[in-house]
Amino acid sequence: MSIMLLAVDIGNTNITFGLFRGKCIESTFNIPTCLYSIKKLKSNLKNNKIKETIVCSVVPRLTRRLSEDLKTIADKKPYIIGKSIKVPIKNLYRNPGQVGQDRLVNAFAAISFYCAPAIVVDFGTAITFDIISKRKEYLGGMILPGLKISLEALNKRTALLPKVSLKKPNGFIGRDTRNSMLSGIIYGFSSLTDDLITRIKKRIGKDALAIATGGNINLISKYCREIDKIDPFLTLKGLNRLYAMKKNT
Repeated sequence: MSIMLLAVDIGNTNITFGLFRGKCIESTFNIPTCLYSIKKLKSNLKNNKIKETIVCSVVPRLTRRLSEDLKTIADKKPYIIGKSIKVPIKNLYRNPGQVGQDRLVNAFAAISFYCAPAIVVDFGTAITFDIISKRKEYLGGMILPGLKISLEALNKRTALLPKVSLKKPNGFIGRDTRNSMLSGIIYGFSSLTDDLITRIKKRIGKDALAIATGGNINLISKYCREIDKIDPFLTLKGLNRLYAMKKNT
């Protein structure tokens, strides 16, 4: 089966891959960033023939290595966001170069597939809030420690708190240490998310759409009340749209 595009989102915890045929996403898979190898990549691709590739990365040390691997798979260099493709959005950050390319891709995808003004909340290794004005400008946002990082910090920076895997807590009030930690993280960050969305909407407009994405979205979204849309593949869809625009120019 022939697949036109392989979109790659290189994150600190996972590398997420999306196989696209035109506008349709055929399938996705993840490889832990620390365990990446071309052997694992080829195993996940199976018999799919890749014609072109596009990469968004927040891990510079891995970008070149994976780009070389993709070149052998598609027989041509991948498009790299921020280099061969610039995200077409007005960036109002004080220092525009400090914004991660994944955040710009998410903002672009929010405008492309939904509307403006918008708020994109990405529950990944870090939790990021990206804010887009009604004029489709990237205004900036917030960066917070992610759910897993927060749990790890409690374990590593305290004498008695255990190592806990991220999962659904057993109830709102923790009846043991592990569930107290999970309840604090899940209910704490969901309440924080709801409050920030409410406060952001007061600044950019009550009609702003709150869109949530990221690796932990399926867990945390159940506890958030102010999220309007859930799109686990927002970044990949944004990459596919950027690729289509590049090919049409």
